[in-house]
Amino acid sequence: MHNHNARRSDPLKILALDTSTEYCSVALSIDGEVDFRGTHAGQTHSQLVLCMVDELLRAHAMRLDSLDGIAYGEGPGSFTGLRIACGVVQGLAFGASLPVVGIGTLLAMAAGTRAERVVCCLDARMQEIYHGAYEYRSGAWRVVHEPSVCPPAAAPAVSGSGWLGCGSGFLAYPEALASRYAGQLEATEPLRFPHAREVAQLALPRFAANEAVSSEHAAPVYLRDKVALRTDERPGR
Repeated sequence: MHNHNARRSDPLKILALDTSTEYCSVALSIDGEVDFRGTHAGQTHSQLVLCMVDELLRAHAMRLDSLDGIAYGEGPGSFTGLRIACGVVQGLAFGASLPVVGIGTLLAMAAGTRAERVVCCLDARMQEIYHGAYEYRSGAWRVVHEPSVCPPAAAPAVSGSGWLGCGSGFLAYPEALASRYAGQLEATEPLRFPHAREVAQLALPRFAANEAVSSEHAAPVYLRDKVALRTDERPGR
């Protein structure tokens, strides 16, 4: 018997999206069951993500305004990608009067692994990485190192062994990171990206705890002042 007076442990329907890297993904969580779409997007995130949202909602015969909220990967990640995510989320959430929750991209990447100790490194360009470290203990993720930006050779130290290294930082700077964490990495997954599936899962308890905010508060986490825009990030003149 379900007690309908009991507070729901998670909201019914959450849309999530992540465009923080070249991998673009959208997920729909209905009662904790997650369906998703994802693809390598290159520079076409803005068109793609809206098509994927539309496709996912149609597949479940749902309308945007029947959702309980929208979650997004708030960063760190690509400057352009994070701007797109926030713009899309603000537009969708404002139009449907939905609350929003931002989830850290590095934590989402850690949550996508089956590991219990994860060092996450995304290539931040300019000879730097976005770094975060997490441990899964007693059924929850705990932050060992908050997200930061640093040269790979200066990545924050972790204790002990059995760590999984994941993310594009391990593709861009394999030697520097291997020597920084010598003897501590059990394996590396350089092709792992943050994914909307985990953004949705991590957002559920936040929505349940009433930690969502209104759409105008959807903001990216950049971690560094933009020194120079790459050519593909410069606004059209």
